[in-house]
Order: sequence, then structure tokens, then C-alpha cells
Amino acid sequence: MVDNLGNNESTESCTDSVISCLPREGMEFDSEQDAHEFYTQYGWKTGFSIRREYGNRSRKTDQITSRKFTCSKEGFRGPDKRQEKVRHPKSPRPETRTGCLAHMTIKLSKTNGKYLICSFEAEHNHPLHIPSCSYLIRSNPKISEAQGSEVLLANDYSLCKQDHRNHLSTKRQRDMKYGEAGSLLKYFQTQLMENPSFYYAVQLDADEKIANVFWTDPRMIINYCHFGDVVSFETKFRSNKELRPFASFVGFNHHRETIVFGAALLYDETTASFQWLFETFLEAMSGKKPKTMFTDQDDAISKAVSLVMPETYHQFCISHMKQNAGKNLSQLFKGDCDFKKEFKACISQYEEVNEFLHAWDAMLDKYSIHDNSWLQKIFEVKEKWARAYIKYSFSAGIRSSNLSESLNSSLRNYLKSDMDLVQFFRHFERVFNDNWYKELESEYNSREKLPKFKIKAPMLMQTAVIYTNNIFQLFQSEYEEFQSAYITYRNESGPTHEYLVAICDQPTVYKVIGDPLEQSVSCTCRKFETHGYLCSHAVKVLDAMDIKYLPSKYISRRWSKDAWDESMKDQDGKNIQLTTKMKASMHYRYLCPKYVRLVARASECEEAYKFLDKCSADLSMKVEEIIQKGKDINEAAFETRDPLSLSTSYQKDESVKDFESSDIIRAKGLKN
Repeated sequence: MVDNLGNNESTESCTDSVISCLPREGMEFDSEQDAHEFYTQYGWKTGFSIRREYGNRSRKTDQITSRKFTCSKEGFRGPDKRQEKVRHPKSPRPETRTGCLAHMTIKLSKTNGKYLICSFEAEHNHPLHIPSCSYLIRSNPKISEAQGSEVLLANDYSLCKQDHRNHLSTKRQRDMKYGEAGSLLKYFQTQLMENPSFYYAVQLDADEKIANVFWTDPRMIINYCHFGDVVSFETKFRSNKELRPFASFVGFNHHRETIVFGAALLYDETTASFQWLFETFLEAMSGKKPKTMFTDQDDAISKAVSLVMPETYHQFCISHMKQNAGKNLSQLFKGDCDFKKEFKACISQYEEVNEFLHAWDAMLDKYSIHDNSWLQKIFEVKEKWARAYIKYSFSAGIRSSNLSESLNSSLRNYLKSDMDLVQFFRHFERVFNDNWYKELESEYNSREKLPKFKIKAPMLMQTAVIYTNNIFQLFQSEYEEFQSAYITYRNESGPTHEYLVAICDQPTVYKVIGDPLEQSVSCTCRKFETHGYLCSHAVKVLDAMDIKYLPSKYISRRWSKDAWDESMKDQDGKNIQLTTKMKASMHYRYLCPKYVRLVARASECEEAYKFLDKCSADLSMKVEEIIQKGKDINEAAFETRDPLSLSTSYQKDESVKDFESSDIIRAKGLKN
């Protein structure tokens, strides 16, 4: 098979479970359907969907004599006549076929009447789906008649809403028997028992009351391992006294979708609280610090970042800056005044430091605002927001810390001061699970659906296989712009070449240095250094040097389909496992089709039905025995722990006690 960066991998790299079901020539099946189910299971475990390609039948008996099963990406789709009739189709069908040659062919043996595998090709020419996305693979068994009857029965049944409300009320009363603080810690301990990679920490005040809380789960830790180079720290609901201050660490994954790395509920927003939170966050992430961190324009946050992460490039949220400008310079933002336009240009337009400084001074002179204290203050930290400075740090294309609006809006009603805190955490878990499944769908679609090409070119054909769909579309836009680029000056006399590149109808000219021997290129716009993919100016110079394919050094693994890996280690050096609930869901999706087919088949025969019914009791007893054994082991490890007790991380603020990370203390409640 072929990985996402074009490297060959043999089938020997498959997991043991895949190897155990690996097709081989000469393998026998009782029927064509059995062979189909076998290849379906193999595809499910390996990460691809299958289909029946062709079948030959006997003219005398109408029995299938041979059959070819292929990867669903076999061949190429012909023109869609339905879309040809529409001049501008709004949603054209995405292309999914890549001409993959992977297949399994069977033929009927004349000697024993069984079907034998006569040819098998394991190599694929496209990325395979990761295990977490296997439940989305399309080649699942169709519903049987027995299953259809069960669906009709289920449709006639409805759960009484009053019973549902009574169940929730009883559960909440049971959860709160230790008080809010105790129930919160009990919730965390339960999460930790389900998965040792779950991480939480609390900060206590001098009265041993919980002041600040931080938590992260295995999925967040895995995401941070891959995409924690740029982090946006968001603090929401700060101005609303009825809502608890909620903070989140978020970023972009390789699909440019918002992902969560960790979250916190804070008592206050002092430097000490933020310092504790940042130190705790880094501890949970095995000490790995982000390259760049976005925050609001806040003195307490800025000081905490400088104390805990001095090597991290600290940038301000641009949207927050513009809001503050509107508040502090309200008169200049009214009417037809050009100040707003000129202020935005100072933030985002000027590429060079001298250009920025000249434009800034000109703006102050024009509007006579040299004495404005707010402008003086932000100018002192211009390195945190002006494009002329921040283009020297990687940002993944982020300019704002407001990435999680949908998450925050979903949590708003659960952050009121009189709400059950445990109820909030359960709701947060539900919201995060919804986001997680959306991530998996994007991961599946990126491997399943091919991007649309606006221009057929070698470089685009290459990057379409490597980049995720969203990143490919961004790079394709740069490639389109390259078609409008032209070179205004060139010096190719030395080993390195110097070019000046402009774009039609754009005033800015960019200096690009190229080395044809090293196949290297560097542009003054620094898009590759800040965004992770090449700009149109650099592509123009590559073309001028007759380089038609993107050099590997300019293919960032961060934006590739192969960027996400499920096998990572946590802060204790242990392999991070997906949560117990997620694993249970994956196991269910794997086992359910197998046993449904077994039950459906047995239901067709009275003797088989009675046999399976008899075996089910013994099977259920054995399963319960195994589960109970596992529960006893887990409970033994936690049975001596008081739900009101917890391990705290240290705190340097004088208003709270100084506890070492190993101290076990008793929380007396939540700080109000």
C-alpha cells in the first residue's frame, strides 16, 4: 500500500488482526457470499471499502463460476450525464475513484464445489482509512429480513418522557451526595479510572476550597501532540458576573478545523491563576510548549505567558484588538472617517518594518492622536500584532483567538453560577464528543473523496494526494494566482538566483531567492514560514527554474492526510488510549455486523435457531464473568480513595496554600 507522502509500505506493516484475515491464493469458501463477507471484513480492518466488480455464471446452472471483488476506488468514473445538463451545478458529485488495482478474485472448483482465491492484490494507490474512521466505510452488509422486522418493532416502542426525567433526577441526587466539590472530584476519578491518560488538576485556596480547575482527556492530548505548535487561549464569559469564567486551549488540525487541547474553570483572572493554569497545561502535555500562542490583549495573561513560556511567540487576537480600538477610539470609528481602514492596514497590510513604522506615524499625524494612551500602549507591543513582525513566526494561518464560538455557545447555559457543576462537565463531554465525530468524518472524507481540480498540473496532482482537502484548496488558490504572476527582475548569474515577482493588478512586489541545484526557494512574504504551504510568488520561481513538482522540504506533514496518528504517549510515558466509551463504540461497530449476520442466518433454520439460543446463555455468562473480573481489578485500585480527596499541583500565589504535587488533601468545597 502507499502512504500519504508517497512512501511504499508492505502488507507486513499491517496489524496482527489484519494479517490473521489476509487473503491468500488457494483459500476456500463454501459460497460466493462467504467470500464477499470475508473480503468485506478484510477491507474493514485494513481501511478500505469494497465492491463486486464482475461475476461469471454457468449457462447451464446459472451458478456463479467466478467473481472479482475490488477496492471501491477501482477504475475511474465516467462523465456524469446528469451534471452535463446543468450549466453550473451547485454541488457536483465528489470524485472517489483512483484506478486502484487492489482486488481478490475467486473461482468455483470443479472437484469439491468450493470457491478458491485465484488472485489477490494487496497494494493500494491511495491512503487507507485509520481505525477510528472504519465505522464510516460504506461496504457494510445490507439489512436482512429478520433485522427489518426488528426495526419495525423498535419503531413502535417509545420511551416514556416522565420516566426519563425521573431517571435523570435520581441520578443527579445520587451524584451530588458528596456535595458539589466531592461530586466534581468523583467525576474526575471516574474518568481517570476509565482511562489512565485522562488528566485533571485543581488549585485550592488557603481554606482548602477549589478555586481553579483544569482537565484534558486522551483525545485532546493526542491532538496536541500533532497540532500543538499553535495554540489559541480563549477566555470567555469574563464580563458576565452570572457565568463562571471558562478558558480553553484550542487550535487547528490538518483539516483547518478547530480542535480542543484542554479546558479550565477559573475563580479569578489574575496573573497567579493564569500562571498556575499554563504550568498545569504544559505538565499535562509532557512539557511540550507551543511555538506560537494567541491570547486576548490582557496584562495578566501576557505576564503569565512570559513567565511560563518565554520561548513561545506571543501574539494578540486581531479581532479583540479591533474591538478595543472601537471602544478607545470610538469617535474615529464613526461616519466616513478613513481611520478604521488605515488602522487595519497597519495590522495586516504592511510587509516590512519600515513601511509599517512610516504608515503608523503618518496615521498619528493625520488624526492628531500622538497622545492617545491606548495607541501608545499597543505600539509598545507591536511585535505581538503587526504583520511586519509576526510574519517571522508560524501561525498556521490563525490571527484570532475566537476559534470556538460554537463550543462556547453550547456551554454558555451550563456555566451559570447556580448550575450543577457536574452537569456542566457532562454537557462539555457531550459537546466535545460531537466535535470529535465531526473530526472523524472530515478524516474519512479527506481519504475517501478526491478534491476538485480547477487546473490540471503536475504539482496539483502531487499535492492532491498528500494534502487534506481544505489545505489543497488553499494551495490550489495560490497555484491559480501563480498563473497571474510575472517576473519584473531576475539575476541568475550566481548559484542562487534572485527574482522580483508581482501579481497582476497588485501593487506589492516580492523578492524571491531560488536555488535550482538545491531546489530551494524563499519569498519575502514568508507564507510558507507562517502558514505551512508555498505562496504563488515562490511557485512562480520554481516554475522559472523548471521545477514542476513541489520539493519534499515544502510539504509540511502537519497539513498532510498522514498527520494524525492514534498511537502517542502521555505525560507518564504510557501509550495514550482512546477513552473507554470511544473504544466500546468502535468494538460495538465491529462486532455488531458479525453477530447480526449470524443471528439472521440462524433464524432461517429451526435447528440452527435452537442451537444458537442455547449457546447464547453460556456466552452471556462468560462475557459477564470477564467484565466483572476487570471491574474488580479497577475498583480495588480506587476503593481506598475518598471522593473528597485529590492530588493537587503546587501553587505559588500567597493567597493559596503551597502544596506539593504528591500531597493528598481534602477539598472543603468550591470557592465562590
